[in-house]
Amino acid sequence: MTKKIGFIDYFLDEWHAEKYPEWIESASGGAMKVTCAYGKIDSPTGRSNAQWCADKGIQLRSSIEEVIEESDYLIVLSPDHPEFHEELSQLPLRSGKPTYVDKTFAPDRQTAIALFETAREHGTPLYSSSALRFAAEYMETERIGIETICSVGPGRYENYSIHQIEPIVSLMGSDVKRVMYIGTANSPALLIEFGNGRKATVNHFGWECPFTLTLNYESGQAKIVKPESNYFGSFISQMLQFFESGEPIVEPAETVAIITIIEYGLKAAETPYQWVELPS
Repeated sequence: MTKKIGFIDYFLDEWHAEKYPEWIESASGGAMKVTCAYGKIDSPTGRSNAQWCADKGIQLRSSIEEVIEESDYLIVLSPDHPEFHEELSQLPLRSGKPTYVDKTFAPDRQTAIALFETAREHGTPLYSSSALRFAAEYMETERIGIETICSVGPGRYENYSIHQIEPIVSLMGSDVKRVMYIGTANSPALLIEFGNGRKATVNHFGWECPFTLTLNYESGQAKIVKPESNYFGSFISQMLQFFESGEPIVEPAETVAIITIIEYGLKAAETPYQWVELPS
């Protein structure tokens, strides 16, 4: 029997909602399918929720409760509006049904902790991640002995830093101590210090700049890693495994560390070249 997945979004006419249904159905061989969806508002610039659903062959529902009732698994989207994740996730995280919350998980550390706490209290399996975490090149990279990482990539810090910080934390761990803003208005950049003095830099350039990591190990060996594999395909496969097993793919501590870095990186931008300590 096909397992039903419900979408819960700020508005449905956005890139992730557009792509995920086909990818999910294909990756699962039809065993899982997005069947219903809810959008808080209609897209300000695109199709209405009703039109989007009609075009995708997905049933539009008028409430989050209806989506939860009709679904086996839940995906909270709103990828570019994480400030709505807390509101959109309240009922899903009380449902007990495996729930994936899209990137960026939360707008701040406090919200991230609260979401995980709600899920824990109600026995709801929960996780969130950037798809970049699951690039084969990153997953196959040796983690032991990494001393420094220099990361570059495109996009604005506010909604694209997740794609650099997520892989960094997956490689270096969640023991983050402090951050320092070292960028400019056009090229935001962040220095991150981990335990034992290990450091990483996040650098944002134009859209012509592909995601790349340069790693240096304690041994002095260097390695350049470019995510050229089908990381979205791997990401979807990991999501489906999570739905089936109910076992989160990413440790909550890592997700909280990632959100903390993003939040305090924005604060650090107000006082460039000064360390900002992170809460433990």
